[in-house]
Amino acid sequence: MSVKEHRLVLPLKEEDVRQLRMGDIVYVSGLVHTLRDMGHRRAVELCHQNRISEIPFQTLNEGILWHCGPIARYNEEEKKWVVKSAGSTTSSRFSPLGAKLIEYFRIRLIIGKGTMTESAHIAMKNFGACFLNSTGGCAVMYAEQIEQVENVFWEDLGQPEACWVLKVNNLGPLIVGIDSFGSSLFDKIGGVMRSNLQQTYSALGLKKEYAYLPKRVPSGVIEG
Repeated sequence: MSVKEHRLVLPLKEEDVRQLRMGDIVYVSGLVHTLRDMGHRRAVELCHQNRISEIPFQTLNEGILWHCGPIARYNEEEKKWVVKSAGSTTSSRFSPLGAKLIEYFRIRLIIGKGTMTESAHIAMKNFGACFLNSTGGCAVMYAEQIEQVENVFWEDLGQPEACWVLKVNNLGPLIVGIDSFGSSLFDKIGGVMRSNLQQTYSALGLKKEYAYLPKRVPSGVIEG
């Protein structure tokens, strides 16, 4: 697999995203919008009610959505927010709602942790979007790549759940986890990992139900 590095500057168009391939390295510059669970739900509800114009961050259109709840401090002296930590949260739980936001806003890039499921894959293929993996444990580093807080909306949801509009400069490195053609790095690596695990457990004479993945927990079996 040939890996390329891309430096993307907003605004983005579909053709910019279609050039990205699974495993490529990406840095982005421009405005990035954060949303978590409550923000996703509110945004999609407004879209379903044909009230999309009431969503205050229309700059999300053909933009970047980050699954992140930043930790920020308000500087009273300078009258501005300063982001101290900005790490991605697990993205799989946003898949159905995220798919709707891709459709409504033609979101071009989603930044997160882990992966997204089939509904999001389909939306990315249909409308031209990619999922970018950030690196866990690097929240302070990513915060340092935020030049300033442009705005914050829906503060009534709480600081982590609000929509933060952040101006970033070369945010990254990020890895293309799902490209606009449906190729998934998570699925590719996961398949190899599962095969290797089963071979290892078999060689050691261990029972499959105690292997990861799937894993056995007190409440039952969680499929990987």
